[in-house]
Amino acid sequence: MTWIYLTLLIIAALAVFFRLRHILKERDALLQEKEVIFNFVHDVSEAFAESTNGVPQTDFLLKRVLFYAQQTTKASSGAIYFREPDGDTLRVHAVAGLFPPIAGSLTNEPEQGDGFFQRVETMVRDQSACTGNGLVGIVAAQGTPLLIEDAERDPRVPRFRSEFLQIQSILLVPMRFQNTVLGVLVVVNRIDDAPFIQADLNLLQALADQASITIYYAKFNEELDKKRVLDYDLRVARRIQMALLPTQIPQAPGLEIAAFSVPAREIGGDFYDFVTIDNDHLGLTIADVSGKGVTGAILMSICRSVFRAHAPGCLSPGFVLKAINRVIVGDIHEDMFISMLYCILNTRTAEITLACAGHPRPLLVSTDGRTVPVESAGVAIGLVEADMFDRRLQETTVTLRPGDLWVLFTDGVTEAMNAEHKEWGLTNLQHTVLAGAAGGSAAIVARVRQELLAFAGDVAQYDDMTLVVLHRS
Repeated sequence: MTWIYLTLLIIAALAVFFRLRHILKERDALLQEKEVIFNFVHDVSEAFAESTNGVPQTDFLLKRVLFYAQQTTKASSGAIYFREPDGDTLRVHAVAGLFPPIAGSLTNEPEQGDGFFQRVETMVRDQSACTGNGLVGIVAAQGTPLLIEDAERDPRVPRFRSEFLQIQSILLVPMRFQNTVLGVLVVVNRIDDAPFIQADLNLLQALADQASITIYYAKFNEELDKKRVLDYDLRVARRIQMALLPTQIPQAPGLEIAAFSVPAREIGGDFYDFVTIDNDHLGLTIADVSGKGVTGAILMSICRSVFRAHAPGCLSPGFVLKAINRVIVGDIHEDMFISMLYCILNTRTAEITLACAGHPRPLLVSTDGRTVPVESAGVAIGLVEADMFDRRLQETTVTLRPGDLWVLFTDGVTEAMNAEHKEWGLTNLQHTVLAGAAGGSAAIVARVRQELLAFAGDVAQYDDMTLVVLHRS
């Protein structure tokens, strides 16, 4: 019996010994993981703090993350696919080692030879993954990690002719911030030829989760810094644009002119201008550039410069518009154009000669309350070649009687939207003009602006709003 008890005691002691050794091994592994994560967080935090001008470079941080991921999992290669602004596409922003092109077609696999490594990396960076498709896309869509220990038996894993690109084991983890997947971290093939295991997945996911917080705020700071620079540029450009608008509105005996312009953005594409042609003639123009922002403002300034160069001394508004088109049509982008209306007022007879290049028709408002859009054929500047533009442009002449109003506007006025997605419309413009007619041009402009802005409320507008009113008293 003594031997039996002794044997059982030895067996129990051995079981305790092996169990304790297993626990100590697990403890050491956990301590190692803890140290890896601590060093990783410390290193990435330093990279974040040491970035230029306080704005970290996202790709630089992603390279740090991939370095730690590769070291921790003993992977031979790895890559980080980061989500593009469209939300559905993921592209490689960091790659380490000879990472195989797992996100695209295999029909053009690079041949081995000089420059093989570089050609493979170029292919990897040129490829993109789509959310929900392929290994990377599935992990991005589901937000859950994927461990494939024996990749050669898994049909989802791409096959390659080159032995350098063959995949034995692969591990993919999502880079998550709250409920958003920022990207996918992928490592391939351990350097010791052993397959990845669950412990590798757990550690890599922990690294990815820690990194995602830093990466998210790094990207946020980058976008914020870009916005600061853009806002500054817009403010400067806005001051330049405002300097191009008339500082004083010319007046003549028996004639009163008033105007306003409200840009939809920091910089608009609308403008209006006045030019003295001779002692008896005054030029009035209003225009709308299709491009907004900085592009629209630049094109607006070019158009104004050409207008100012040709208008003085010329009594033909059609000639001036043709000259502007000839200068601009050769250099303007295909998706841009300028609608422009130019009229010349005889300050002695109140006769108006106008030419319209695809602009909303001006309104002639008489004292009896009639509002008549004045027709004048023409196509927008920059849309067609000079010969066709010249053929289609026609001049029209009208005469203002005492009390008549001459109203020029851009389509941003009539197409202004409210919270219910309804347009202000031409009818509202006509009614508002008539309601303020007794007060003259200044009263009309003030009333239109007030009611227009009240109608739009806090809704962001997609087009600038400009109005010019001429009243013959």
